[in-house]
Amino acid sequence: MKPAPFEWHAPASVAEALELKARHGDDARFLAGGQSLVPAMNFRVAQPAVLVDLNRVAGLDAIAHGADGSLAIGAMTRNARIERDAAAAHSHPILAEALHEVAHPQIRNRGTLGGNLSHADPASEMPAVMLALQASFLLRSRRGERAVEAARFFLGPLATALAPDEMLAEIRIPPLPARTGTAFLEVARRRGDYAMMGVAAVVTLDAGGVCTAARLACCSAGPTPMGAPRAAATLVGTRLTENDMTAAAALLREEVDPMGSVQASPAYQRHLAGVVATRALRLARGRAA
Repeated sequence: MKPAPFEWHAPASVAEALELKARHGDDARFLAGGQSLVPAMNFRVAQPAVLVDLNRVAGLDAIAHGADGSLAIGAMTRNARIERDAAAAHSHPILAEALHEVAHPQIRNRGTLGGNLSHADPASEMPAVMLALQASFLLRSRRGERAVEAARFFLGPLATALAPDEMLAEIRIPPLPARTGTAFLEVARRRGDYAMMGVAAVVTLDAGGVCTAARLACCSAGPTPMGAPRAAATLVGTRLTENDMTAAAALLREEVDPMGSVQASPAYQRHLAGVVATRALRLARGRAA
């Protein structure tokens, strides 16, 4: 298990990193935490000719907390740091809840949020969470920068909207409204395994307990993180009773498109999607209230 030969560059600035990526294009890959890319290289699933190591680049690992409750997270921020950030846990508790399910502490200590999202594994937790939180991603290149919504970023398994010369530089998460509850739950065979199914739920209630907004997103549910907009829409205007949540979960089972694995058939994954969605909605409702 050794990677194919490659060039290694360790730029000291974003500008230098982007220049290298522009020069080499698809032949180059950015190295962040390396928790996904390096194993893929060892198995020769990925064979980049050039590695652009971002670990010496300053300014990509900040967490900025907006006065309105928004978050801006640098792409090189380690998952463990986000998981332990008290202000982030207060404004967006679903982040710590979902990150706690990501692999093992050693992996989270090294892995980065930007690297995880750029890898775009549909079984990974954080892409689904970003979809549920309506996050946007700041992409940079020598040509300039652009913002892409999470819903438009993930194009397929391990495929994103990143152009060959672009870098994911920052993740921007909008504030959650008052009386909003969130939850992330997943089912895996063993602790740290990829989930057979995971669901992120976000619900907002008015002062009378009526749902005014809802979002649902799943991991291990299709070729990308899968939103369930039809299921979520049925919850708006309801009091999130057990019948309301059960009906939404039934519709969510129709919206997901699981591919199956050695651990679970697509039919079983659909069943899990309904069960986990109901439980996540129940938790989010209680937290919103």
